[in-house]
Amino acid sequence: MKYQTKCFRVSDAKICPHCKRNQIIKNGTTKCKKQQYLCKSCGKRFLDYYTYNAYHERVNSEIIHFTKEGLGIRNTARILHISTTTLLRRILIIAKNIKPPKIPMGKEYEVDELCTYVGNKEKRIWVVSAMEKVSRNIVIFNIGRRTNQTLKKVTESLHFANSKRIYTDRLQNYKSLIEKNIHKTVRFGTNHLERFHLTLRTHLKRLNRRTICFSKSLIMLSAVLKIYFWGERNYN
Repeated sequence: MKYQTKCFRVSDAKICPHCKRNQIIKNGTTKCKKQQYLCKSCGKRFLDYYTYNAYHERVNSEIIHFTKEGLGIRNTARILHISTTTLLRRILIIAKNIKPPKIPMGKEYEVDELCTYVGNKEKRIWVVSAMEKVSRNIVIFNIGRRTNQTLKKVTESLHFANSKRIYTDRLQNYKSLIEKNIHKTVRFGTNHLERFHLTLRTHLKRLNRRTICFSKSLIMLSAVLKIYFWGERNYN
């Protein structure tokens, strides 16, 4: 798996874990007396074997699983026996490698906002997401203040996908962002997405309504949401 070192002894395999070539030489030892190697082909240095739990291949999939089950950063780090800083760095790497799904053409979508906090409870932030009405999959989301600029990234993407209909609540901003002939504000038009947001608040502590847990940065909130929405699809 990318960004991880395979758990085998280099001295047994005689190949570089990065470029898979056999042009390796010994290159001193660490303070713990572990043998280091240097690859003459790619120029990278590495240990004979790693004992730190963060290098196991299963760690990324377990981080995704625990994130979707709502475990916090400290809980996950404690269960996996890795440091919180390593976990935060790994979450960002996982999220960076997750590719958002392609938005299906000519479908019906629900768009709604979810309010949360970032940094402290005086800084309110909205998560604007779009759900495909039949499959009930989240196809795109954006995070920011409740302004046209934040909403526009989602609505424009749906317009590019030639959406058949876009259902929203009665927020006035949508009138200037969505074409009138496809914009619908009927009763129960966004009930599937609103129910999904309730599930989201239940699963992720950082999104609970009455909680002391909330995201410290927009980058980490975005990374966690990408893993929650699309993580299994990329790592199964």
